[in-house]
Amino acid sequence: MKRILLVEDDIFLTDIYTTKLKEAGFSVTVAEDGEKALRKLGEEKPDLVILDIVLPQVNGWEILEKIKSEPKLKGLKVIILSNLGQKEEVEKGMDLGSIKYLIKAHYTPSEIVKEIKEII
Repeated sequence: MKRILLVEDDIFLTDIYTTKLKEAGFSVTVAEDGEKALRKLGEEKPDLVILDIVLPQVNGWEILEKIKSEPKLKGLKVIILSNLGQKEEVEKGMDLGSIKYLIKAHYTPSEIVKEIKEII
């Protein structure tokens, strides 16, 4: 079973995405803020990280930079799932190593699961 770390501070969205991902056969761990995400990444390496950018404590950009600079996390697949949709933000996410940048408002939870299945 593929393991996903969902880094999202919106409880409502967390519930929806977790339910949809579990229905699709994934094991899901949730981190509600950046510090918890970094701690969980230190404990175990998931197959994929779904990362929001606007988070309490440590933001998604900092988490992405940490993932890319940490030797044991190198190669970890990251999808950014954010409402930040400016061209500069999308480019920054891709430049920092995200394999996909999904804007929440443009995708239903089912479409997001479909995108994830294509990646892992």
